[in-house]
Amino acid sequence: MKRDFLHVTDFSADEIQATFALAKEVKARLERREDYKPFKDHSMAMIFAKPSARTRISFETGFFRLGGHALYLGPSDISIGKREAVKDIARVVARYNDVIMARLFAHQHVLELAEYASVPVINGLTDYNHPCQIMADMFTILEHRGHLNDLKVAYVGDGNNIVHSWLRLAQRLPFHFVCACPDDYAPDAQTIADARQAGLSEIEISHDPKAAVKNADIVYTDVWASMGQKDEAETRKARFQGFQVNDELMAATGKASLFMHCLPAERGVETTDSVLESKASIIFDEAENRMHAQNAILLKICRKA
Repeated sequence: MKRDFLHVTDFSADEIQATFALAKEVKARLERREDYKPFKDHSMAMIFAKPSARTRISFETGFFRLGGHALYLGPSDISIGKREAVKDIARVVARYNDVIMARLFAHQHVLELAEYASVPVINGLTDYNHPCQIMADMFTILEHRGHLNDLKVAYVGDGNNIVHSWLRLAQRLPFHFVCACPDDYAPDAQTIADARQAGLSEIEISHDPKAAVKNADIVYTDVWASMGQKDEAETRKARFQGFQVNDELMAATGKASLFMHCLPAERGVETTDSVLESKASIIFDEAENRMHAQNAILLKICRKA
């Protein structure tokens, strides 16, 4: 049976750990410029309803460096769910390609793609979650700390798709996760309940950023208004006052915490230049590791490793 990667929970804890090990191995092989081409003569269709710099660059470059060809299909090429039924797109695109990556608005669309496509489907982002990002994030934390023991991650900002992915990961790996957000911007209630029900991680929803970041190993933030929410930007800026990750908030952790952001960042809004450019910031390691984590996921679901 084919494998898809639509949520972090599509992998078991052992598979997640194995994916991190594989990402480390493949990253080293690429750095040594080894002749390693497991995707030789393979093609990947990349369906974008939501445009993105990092997602396109990391998937396209990564697949190319592993010997494959990645085909970019932009918002106007397919108009998924508008010009043609998702289930028709899934079956047609799968006839031409060995794997499909989709970066979409509606989460239901990626679920439908996976249901009808005869090849593996990997979720490059939906409004609900961003599983590849969170795999890259935890892989980056592992690189910097050397282990994932006694880990506290404090996310400050909107309870968005990034938060949902952290909550999904908390159902597979044990860590302490706190989301500090305004009370009307909390993450999905069912996803919170599922993370708590798993009984593996400590999950907190807070409305006090300074209390939330205390003793945090990682302070994480994201834009306050994601793609498709830009008309709410000014309203959100007013509502998120006090939730900016700045030098004062980083100092409130009481330890040498690391700072993460999935990018792109709105400098001076959800975080400051001084934090983004600080020694605590590992945002560019995190961005690079998108490619390595995604390569490892692709190798796993395409059964090349």
